[in-house]
This record gives sequence, structure tokens and C-alpha cells, in this order.
Amino acid sequence: MSRVSSPTFRDSLSVSFTVGAYGVAFGAAAVANGFSVLQSCLLSLLTFSGASQFAVIGVIGAGGGALSGITTASLLGIRNGLYGVLMAPILKVRGAKRLLAAHITIDESTGVSLSQEPRGLQAMREGFWLTGFGVFIFWNLFTLAGALGAKAMGDPSAWGLDAAVPAAFLGLVWPRLTNGFERSLAVAAMVLAIALTPFVAAGVPIISTALLAVAFGWKARS
Repeated sequence: MSRVSSPTFRDSLSVSFTVGAYGVAFGAAAVANGFSVLQSCLLSLLTFSGASQFAVIGVIGAGGGALSGITTASLLGIRNGLYGVLMAPILKVRGAKRLLAAHITIDESTGVSLSQEPRGLQAMREGFWLTGFGVFIFWNLFTLAGALGAKAMGDPSAWGLDAAVPAAFLGLVWPRLTNGFERSLAVAAMVLAIALTPFVAAGVPIISTALLAVAFGWKARS
């Protein structure tokens, strides 16, 4: 790889640290929902998708089964597959390197890569790899810090950490609601999830909101 340009490096580093530091919230929330420090760290190492990870601990922490948690996380992770289709012609990687690229194909690595387009194809590739690995390193380090900190506190709910998962989801979703259609969908999903919660198993309300999103999308196309 050629010498990385300073603007690309600065963009990647700032995004990597800012997003990675959010891993503290995940580590603390995971422990608050009954996961061990080791389990919390393995989720970050192997899943490496913030929204999906918060979904897993939220569903299982609320009493849902592993299948419900995995289903919810998988639905949220579909967008990563779409990012992969978008990035494939840019990265042009094969073999083991392709598997590595797939693991760090997230919102941030894709976003930084595409933002480097005016600087050329090489800058786009550098932005992807630097940001992907940067977020991965910081996210996992801060997950460990958050999990250890929550464990040291004793009862996480006494410190309000049991509210970390819904707060984190709100923080993830709110900036992405950029128009009236998306806001309407978010409100409808919230109402549906709250209405179903007393009557169905944990995890089902979240899965039902995915079906609601499909219905909204279908109506918007027709």
C-alpha cells in the first residue's frame, strides 16, 4: 500500500475513536443484561456490528431465547451485506483478505471509504481499511473497559445501566431519521412493539417491527 494521505488518515482516526469509544456502552449494557465479561468481549470480536450486538443482549436480557436474539441481529445486519456488494468493486480483494474485509464492512468503514472518492480509488481503499481496523480495535478495547467497569459496580441496575440498551438504540436510530416517512415508520414501530410486549415472548415485538418496515416499504413503492 502506498503512503496514506494525511486527510484520509485523519478522517479514519477520528471516526474510529469516536465510534469505538461507544463500545463502553455496549460492554456495560451487556454485563447489565446478564452477560459475562468474556461473553461481552466475544460478541464484539466475532459479531462486530453495534446495532446487532445491542439487539442480542436486549432480547436475551429481556428473557427472549437465543433464536429470537439471532433473528433480530440478522435482520439488522442485512445492510452490511448490501455494503459488501457496494464495496466489492472498489476493494477487489480475494481469498482470506476478502473474509477479513467482510468482517470490517460496517457503516463507518463504508462511509469513510465513499467520502474519499474525490481523492481517488487508492484513498477510498485506504479509508476503508484504516477505518474498519480502527473501529474494530477501539470498539473491542472499550467493550472490555465497559464490561469490567460494570462488573466492578456490582448491581448494574442500581446505576441505571439497565436502561443502556434502549438508550443506545435511540442514539443509533435517531440521527438516521432524516424525513417524515422514516419518522412515521419509527413511531409506528415503537407503538407496535410497546403494544405487543405484554402479550408475546421477548424478542417477538422487535421482529414484528421488521415486518412492519417491509409493509411500509411496500406501500411506499405502490
